[in-house]
Amino acid sequence: MRERKRADNRAATIEIAFRLFGEHGYDDVTVAAICEAADIGRRTFFRYFASKEELLNVPLEEMTARLDESLAATPAGSTEHDAVRAAMLDLADYALAHRRQLGLYRRIITSSAGLRFDAFWHLPQQEQRFARQVRNRHGGQEEPALRTRLLVARAVAAFRVWLDEAVDATRDLPAEQARALFHEVLDADPWLADPGPRGQV
Repeated sequence: MRERKRADNRAATIEIAFRLFGEHGYDDVTVAAICEAADIGRRTFFRYFASKEELLNVPLEEMTARLDESLAATPAGSTEHDAVRAAMLDLADYALAHRRQLGLYRRIITSSAGLRFDAFWHLPQQEQRFARQVRNRHGGQEEPALRTRLLVARAVAAFRVWLDEAVDATRDLPAEQARALFHEVLDADPWLADPGPRGQV
């Protein structure tokens, strides 16, 4: 019960912080302002997060965890194509459930004077990590083949293209329409739409 309450309070703090970021800009929102709005003390804040930047990075961490879980749940007989496509569709569901946060996150990391890091979909090291997980999703420590790395790079690019539309506040796509659009984006790339001859990936 205590852990559930802590998780709920942490989630509420994240929601409030992102609302403040949207209203006042990330650079102008202090930890003290977040604490006041969330009705928590500074010690509680720093039990939840090491810093304001760590709080901002929660969407990235949750998306990474979502990918990990999706790949771990991939059936043993599935191809790399199947695993990647399923993982990206799962990630799209997360993005739709958190589209306001992700929209703010993307805006903040491209406009803040105090931040010098890019989002999940722009990080080559994240693609490398994803490719290794795809290659070793059922155990092992192999380096991903070039084909695996290309498959992952194309999937991340497709996700990025789709995300531009899905989190666009001016379009406000209904969830089902946004999901259908992601299928359309994936199917536009032969590598992602068709697994190719079995045994190649």
